[in-house]
Amino acid sequence: MNATPFDAHKFEAGGSDPRLAECLKEFPPAIFSERLYQSMELIERYSIELAVQLLGQLNLTEQLGTWRSADELCELLRFQPRFTFALRWILARLVETGCVEMQIESGTRSYRLRKTPWQPDLKRLRVQALNVDTANAATLDLLDHAASLYASFATGEKSGDQNLLGPQGVPLWLNYFHNDNLTYAVNNWVAAAAAADRLSSQPKIRILEIGAGTGSATEILLTLLGERALLPRLERYVVTEPNAYFRRCNQRKLAAQYPNLPLEWTTLDLDLPWNDQGIASGEFDLIYAVNVMHIAKNLLFSLNEARSALAPDGWLVIGECVRPYENQPIYPELMFQILDSFTNVETDPEIRPNPGFLTAEQWRRAFSRAGFTRAEVAPDIERIREIYPHFFTGAICGKSTLRCDDKLQ
Repeated sequence: MNATPFDAHKFEAGGSDPRLAECLKEFPPAIFSERLYQSMELIERYSIELAVQLLGQLNLTEQLGTWRSADELCELLRFQPRFTFALRWILARLVETGCVEMQIESGTRSYRLRKTPWQPDLKRLRVQALNVDTANAATLDLLDHAASLYASFATGEKSGDQNLLGPQGVPLWLNYFHNDNLTYAVNNWVAAAAAADRLSSQPKIRILEIGAGTGSATEILLTLLGERALLPRLERYVVTEPNAYFRRCNQRKLAAQYPNLPLEWTTLDLDLPWNDQGIASGEFDLIYAVNVMHIAKNLLFSLNEARSALAPDGWLVIGECVRPYENQPIYPELMFQILDSFTNVETDPEIRPNPGFLTAEQWRRAFSRAGFTRAEVAPDIERIREIYPHFFTGAICGKSTLRCDDKLQ
């Protein structure tokens, strides 16, 4: 259960395994480039260095001389209980370094310092990442900002939402979600490719997008629909986003770019009945969401609402950060896990044992329990993780099926 120690100051990303390209051959080569691979490796490593830095900033080192669980550490250091989830992530990252070891007894994970960690070398890694792609600054900046808030969040001095979604945080999120940032935009491309594939045989296309943000996912989907000559079939595209500022940004950009398309903008709370919010049953051929559905408070409820809004043979396609293995820490969590919406969800031992990102297996079970047929994950995360365990971009697709209590419109 413990990592093999590695030398912190000799980290090199190296080249990708040729088998990875074979697994991804169904996608355009420009999406999964060697530049993206190098960027992901360096940013993963950057998050590990931040975890080492947080070990000192949070005064964890002296408490890890003996076996401690995350709950025990929070109590000893007088951290708020809500910080336990983020603390588990820090400790799991440190296990990867070999500086901390872990044991499991009666289902509880405990941690102990194995050796003194090195001094983090964030500047060197930042230079390397920017040499690969200057757009990596967007992810690195947001990681830095989020990490700087952990101490005040741990003590309850400030909430994660106040800081990450405040005036200083919003510009960082806008840069992070931009399609110039390939480490995020890859999510948009994978989801859009999966959606376009499933719309290719539809004579008419009606789309509902959930949680569109400032429109980066919308933009890529419309681009691919245009490239595949599917835009003339588009009868309706309803773009929803609860944040008024993000919604206005989205509308200004896309209305100017596509003045003749039937685009609409509105709000939708995925945690409340969709019918009560103007979404009729059986109304859409595609329901589309990128990095949204994992924050549904009751995941099965929201998936059922989506299925009900689909026409017969319609598809739900969600782009998600897919955890390769259960309990495996991944770098995007550092930015999201101190937000209330990320952790304030209902868990389920079968499909969502913990808040946050799900595995491919968990997504399939969730889609099946919500009544979808042909629940598919693209690309093949389970095969890829055996080759490259830092790959966590996927689209989960489910086809609608009718139940006896469904009402066709």
